[in-house]
Amino acid sequence: MEPNHPQTVLLVDDDPILRRALQRELEREGFAVEQADGYHAALKLARTTHFDLALVDVQMPEHSGLDVLESLQAQRPRVPVVLMTSYGSIPTAVEGMRLGAVDYLTKPVQADQLIAALKRLPAEPEQRLTTLARAEWDHLQRALSEARGNISETARRLGVPRRTLQRKLRKTPPRR
Repeated sequence: MEPNHPQTVLLVDDDPILRRALQRELEREGFAVEQADGYHAALKLARTTHFDLALVDVQMPEHSGLDVLESLQAQRPRVPVVLMTSYGSIPTAVEGMRLGAVDYLTKPVQADQLIAALKRLPAEPEQRLTTLARAEWDHLQRALSEARGNISETARRLGVPRRTLQRKLRKTPPRR
């Protein structure tokens, strides 16, 4: 990528207020932004517009962000997709990673977290591959951090038994 050419983000979310807020933050950091309010608009943009990466909300009416992810991967397999959701769950995160997402953020996402996630994406698709076990581990760590280290609260937010979460957290981190 040319140094003076900003990376273009396809931002897919059904909430217009959040889309505008995220667009402002991304543009402030030097990204160019293309917006879509759902599945059909995202796929139309994917056919007609260049973008370097996609940021997709999971919970949307009609088609979920996982549907958007799957269709984007079919059209543009080399474009990294980051999922974000207010309703984070391990099965959704694992399914998103299985479908090709490179990261999974839980809303409300802070601007600095979002920018850091987008800036740490590797340039080459081969470098973006991650195991499902690692995706789950990263999701658990992020959820634990958001709950300020409180295991019971993290388990409640994730919808898993506390002991199951403790057992998973005792394991060493899987390799990427």
